[in-house]
Amino acid sequence: MSVIEKKAELEAYFHDAGKPRERWRVGTEYEKVGIDRNTAKAIPYFGRRGVEFILRELIERFGWEPQEQEGHIIALVRGNAMITLEPGGQIELSGEPCDSIHCTHAEFTQHIRELLEVAEPLDIVFLGLGMQPVSRLEEIEWVPKKRYRIMGPYMPKVGSLGQRMMKQTATVQANIDFLDEKDAMAKFRTGMGLAPILVGMFANSPISDGQLNGYRSFREHIWTDTDKSRSGLLKFAFSPEVSFAHYVEYALDVPMYFIIRHHDYIDMTGTTFRQFLERGHNGERATLEDWNDHLTTLFPETRIKRYIEVRSVDSQPPELMLALPALVKGAFYDADCLQAAWDLVKDWSWDERMQVYLDSHRDALAARIRRYSLFDLAKELFQIAWEGLRRQKALNKQGEDETIYLSSLKTLLFQGKCPADVLVEKWEGELQQDIKKLIAYSAYKLP
Repeated sequence: MSVIEKKAELEAYFHDAGKPRERWRVGTEYEKVGIDRNTAKAIPYFGRRGVEFILRELIERFGWEPQEQEGHIIALVRGNAMITLEPGGQIELSGEPCDSIHCTHAEFTQHIRELLEVAEPLDIVFLGLGMQPVSRLEEIEWVPKKRYRIMGPYMPKVGSLGQRMMKQTATVQANIDFLDEKDAMAKFRTGMGLAPILVGMFANSPISDGQLNGYRSFREHIWTDTDKSRSGLLKFAFSPEVSFAHYVEYALDVPMYFIIRHHDYIDMTGTTFRQFLERGHNGERATLEDWNDHLTTLFPETRIKRYIEVRSVDSQPPELMLALPALVKGAFYDADCLQAAWDLVKDWSWDERMQVYLDSHRDALAARIRRYSLFDLAKELFQIAWEGLRRQKALNKQGEDETIYLSSLKTLLFQGKCPADVLVEKWEGELQQDIKKLIAYSAYKLP
């Protein structure tokens, strides 16, 4: 392990991750909630119809390699892709970094086909929703990962909704590269600034505990009372002088969860990384591996690691799952489009940002800032991203560019709606507040 000798190494960790434009890729992470088709309850980890059994079938039938802890499978690896587990058994594909959304589409389609071929005979379905719609917190089994044994008990100490975040929610996330510090900061502040618009466009968690919860994105609301020291919007992101050094200072003062030594997880809750760096812990010194692990336990709306993560979006129906990486690639990988996207939000005060961010959780596209609704701004952001993808000219075998992955989002926006708006209308209308009908409507189907 590489012991950290001076704080400058923490900044170098980010500087060294810059890549030339021709090596930029988009990585997508897709979380999905699985339920028992007959009971509508979250599937357990253990048992003949649980998550571990599904993982074993994926190994047997599709060539995935297992990663285990204490004899239990907690992840799968195949090539540059991973399947990982969230605390409540949500199954996540951390996809291969792709040079186009056409590549992303191929990997996502293959993943869903493999997953459903294993799950459907078990009467297990996966829903295109941002939350478990029925199972309450106490009804959802914990995945036996060592890190969750530390995180789970810690959550109630720092917020009232942290365990709900862990066990009930699901997201889709786009990961992008950067050239250098200047480019990284432009993408970081733009991602942070666009968060309310992205929440509004993709809000998809209005049903939980078997009923409407009053929010278009209850998943995003949950983050507001999970752990304020490590989530939400970061004020320093909007400083004209923002730099990697600012992010390092922020990360240093966030309490840690753990360090890993000899495959054992050592509880570090209550200790900041700065304190660990200065004092050590029971003879252990801080390493770059510890720094990397710590960065994965920060949850702001836009996160910096060796790449930048856009994290504001609820998990989506399959026809919208690729709209986020497509939107981000279009808006963030063309310099003019990145500037235009920032121009949409650059003049807002901090108080205005916070208010519209909170309003977006409840009202989605209907939330307002000054004389604009988020719907107005979402339409502009959509056009910016569309133009960015058109300019990038990444074509599939049929000669189509990547704007095809925005077509379902375009249809929704023309109606002035987000996925949650449609879901609420259907729940109160043709679905008749019937969970079985909700499952039939929102379940993934074999492609």
